[in-house]
Amino acid sequence: MKLDIVISGVGGQGSVLASRALAGAGMGLGLDVRTSEIIGMAQREGSVTSQVRIGEQLFGATIPDHEADILLGFELAETIRALPKLKPGGVIIASSSAIVPVSVQLGISSYDREAMRRYLREQPGKVVLLDLNELAKSAGNIKTGNVIILGALSTLPGLPFEPEQLLQAVLNLIPEKLQNTNKRAFEVGRRAMEVA
Repeated sequence: MKLDIVISGVGGQGSVLASRALAGAGMGLGLDVRTSEIIGMAQREGSVTSQVRIGEQLFGATIPDHEADILLGFELAETIRALPKLKPGGVIIASSSAIVPVSVQLGISSYDREAMRRYLREQPGKVVLLDLNELAKSAGNIKTGNVIILGALSTLPGLPFEPEQLLQAVLNLIPEKLQNTNKRAFEVGRRAMEVA
């Protein structure tokens, strides 16, 4: 059994927490886990990519190109940037929301949200785009997009852990005062997959 997941986003979105929750869920089952993180120079809105490998006989933390089973994208452009890691027909669960780079705000470059959404929808395999901004608002905290995506992920068949085990791994990483909100966010993500 082997599961390779790439998480791509920008600083401040909680992708590192998401990767640690996935790792914790795998370790809780006694599976081998390897993680790798590449964090951009900016604390906020710099590129962040995490790789999580769960299974048996894992020999490295970096997922070879075209071998990731699942891509979790927290931001449109960063999701597209991570596509070379995904195997043909792999699963994409991504935010349809965008965080517009400063270069666009300065008029140096462009950012065509609709073209990016269209490009992602054209990828082979299962592609689910979620409006994380709206879903996080419905969960009661705009910062819960990472947990919403983990909730959505938990609905996929063939994962080595049950949804409750993944949720518990999330709760193990956050303060008690935020746990009820994150429980709601996890369920919001699961329900979003029912209509996706």
